[in-house]
Amino acid sequence: MSKFRLKWLSLGAGVSFIPALAQAATENLRSDDYVGISFWLISMALVASTAFFFLETQRVAGKWKTSLTVSGLVTLVAAVHYFYMRDVWVATGATPTVYRYIDWLITVPLLMVEFYLILAAVTKVPGGVFWRLMIGTMVMLIGGYAGEAGYAGAWPGFIVGMLGWAYILYEIFAGQASKINAAESPESVQSAFKLMRWIVTIGWAIYPIGYFVGYLMGQDPANSSAALNVIYNLADVLNKIAFGVIIWTVATSETDRAAAK
Repeated sequence: MSKFRLKWLSLGAGVSFIPALAQAATENLRSDDYVGISFWLISMALVASTAFFFLETQRVAGKWKTSLTVSGLVTLVAAVHYFYMRDVWVATGATPTVYRYIDWLITVPLLMVEFYLILAAVTKVPGGVFWRLMIGTMVMLIGGYAGEAGYAGAWPGFIVGMLGWAYILYEIFAGQASKINAAESPESVQSAFKLMRWIVTIGWAIYPIGYFVGYLMGQDPANSSAALNVIYNLADVLNKIAFGVIIWTVATSETDRAAAK
């Protein structure tokens, strides 16, 4: 059996079980449950994105394959968790906080790794860039989870999470990662880097908005829970799928440019 065929049989085995996870839950999905419907729509969009990113790894040059594979892993991990989260929501009407943060603890660091990977594909990047992005990510996630799960007050958790996010923004706008991008990257990589950091700025701003609406406005718990989940779900579409599309764009662009020389 060829390596190529084995690879796609393995991918098919990994993805094929996902619909089975949701089969039982679909029986209980109401037509007026817009939160549950949003979970379903986004989970399928994530599955489709995963297939696309993995297939496109065969199109790009070797140095870009890792970046595109990571994009596929982000959407794959998110898709699996979305089926579980949707099941929790449909069955209980409760926010699936634990599942969402397990998802984020895997996917958000992978998204941050993408900044390092696209720079490493075109120039030498110090390891400190990687670790600073990871530290900021973990501070942001731990603060947010502590506030949402009740291990800390809602406001302290919110503040710690915002500090972690601010640290990430500093690194990609004014820190070493930004300086390397401006000084050593080709135009297409610079453009992708800038788009990615604006997603981290504007797209990620949706999460604290959701946190604020869900935990800090003092609304009715049922209404705030619904709003929180819809906001988080919409944010994940932008911050995971669109982020991967940007990686795909620069990878294919650089590959085609190199082939034309």
